[in-house]
Amino acid sequence: MGTPDYGLPPDGGASFFSDVSPLIKADVALGNLEGTLSTGGASKCGAGSSNCFAFRTPPSYARWLKRAGFTVMNLANNHAYDFGPEGARQTVAALDRVGVRHSGRPGEIARLQVRGIRVAVVGFAPYTWANPVTDLAATRKQVARAAKGADVVLVMAHVGAEGADQTHTPRGPETFLGEPRGDSRAFAHAAIDAGADLVAMSGPHVMRGMEAYRGRLIAHSMGNFGGYEVYGLGGVLSTSGVLRVTLAADGSFVSGRLRPTQLVGSGTPARGGNAISLVGGLSRADFGASAARIGASGKITLPGGSGASG
Repeated sequence: MGTPDYGLPPDGGASFFSDVSPLIKADVALGNLEGTLSTGGASKCGAGSSNCFAFRTPPSYARWLKRAGFTVMNLANNHAYDFGPEGARQTVAALDRVGVRHSGRPGEIARLQVRGIRVAVVGFAPYTWANPVTDLAATRKQVARAAKGADVVLVMAHVGAEGADQTHTPRGPETFLGEPRGDSRAFAHAAIDAGADLVAMSGPHVMRGMEAYRGRLIAHSMGNFGGYEVYGLGGVLSTSGVLRVTLAADGSFVSGRLRPTQLVGSGTPARGGNAISLVGGLSRADFGASAARIGASGKITLPGGSGASG
């Protein structure tokens, strides 16, 4: 939502989500908080660094997340520790003040109850300050732990190499600038095997395809949803969307729809763009028979007809 080091929205972030907030509001609305809600502290970027980015949105901006409709934020990503433990502490405090849950720190599971259904949310990333995405045994253990006492388990993960040329989901582990970034296919399958009902991932900063596995939906990357004065923009880098999914009380897929969004101006989220055609084509190309089918209106159906009547 902006950072003083690069630029803040002219109205203090009040209208940042205005165009897309109707798409966000839901019983459970998940977002990936790519940065901190903090002031001060020591940046991870050394003095004079020309290729390092550290994000610290003012803590007061947490209220805009709440007002937009977000109910749970994932803190498992490469920018969650941009200002070390103090930045992370301030971020958690800011979210707590406005009543937005959070997940992704080691051992952390967000739990909430919606319409009598017990929901657990777990976040993963390839960093010491997060539940580990590269350790599949640990993934299974953490998801199974989340599933105990929950009817529905939702998993978010920060996985994959970054850049405009990373729209396809490869097979096997990925790296970026020499850093292990996980294997999104193996991770998502392991999470579902352990009890996850939906897996939504970020990391590449571009959208990737969607697949079905054991009747559950996997979104391999949702792209850049918003980022004021911090991202390179244009083409696939400005293409994103809101994934709306209805699950039954047992976590099974009922229906889904991809609502296209795009980054406009200096990186503000707005409705529109070509996410539907992009993700539909990538899904078919990368996952074949197991691809999620995305219709012209964005309606998502799974192989075998799951969601056909949604």
